[in-house]
Parts: sequence; structure tokens; C-alpha cells
Amino acid sequence: MSGTFGDMGNLLRQAQEMHRQMEKAREELRKTLVDGSSGGGAVRVQLNAEGLLLKVEISKEAHAAQDKALLEDLVLAAVRDGLAKATQLREERMARISGGLSLPGMS
Repeated sequence: MSGTFGDMGNLLRQAQEMHRQMEKAREELRKTLVDGSSGGGAVRVQLNAEGLLLKVEISKEAHAAQDKALLEDLVLAAVRDGLAKATQLREERMARISGGLSLPGMS
């Protein structure tokens, strides 16, 4: 019987260590910046790797075009580009911690 409890204790320690590593990775992701762009750089955005939008830059040329629909599409495309990069980075970091396992609440 004691072997079973020892295994459970070891499993619990491993889970706690994984949790600590996940928290550390999340903090690093909050600090890691990711750029997205569209229209050849006409619109650029900056997000953290958790996907929080921090900054939007619109070039003078894009603004001067005065095409509202085009500008909206460029902003949307730049945000999607940045979010895709942030998601990929986040998934790569969390996969390193989980050993490739897909665990609930990891991303």
C-alpha cells in the first residue's frame, strides 16, 4: 500500500512543478511582444503573447487614402496577423512544459 501513496505523492509534486512552470511561462508571455502588420506595413499592431492588443500604428499614406472600408480591413488583418503569431508562440511555450500533452487550461 505505501508504494501507491508514494506514487501519488510523486505525481502531486510533478503536477505542482508543472503548475509553477506554467505560471512562469504565462508571466513571460505577458511580457513578450508580438508584431502584426498588413498592407505592406501600412498598418502595424503590437500585442503581448497572451493576445492583449497594446498598440496600433497607421501610416500616413494609409490614413491619407481616406478609404474607411480599406483602412478597417487593414486594421483587422494586422490584428489577426498579430493574434496568430501570439497564439503560435503561446502554444509552443506551453507544449514545452506539458511535453506535448493537451491539458485543459494550458493555453
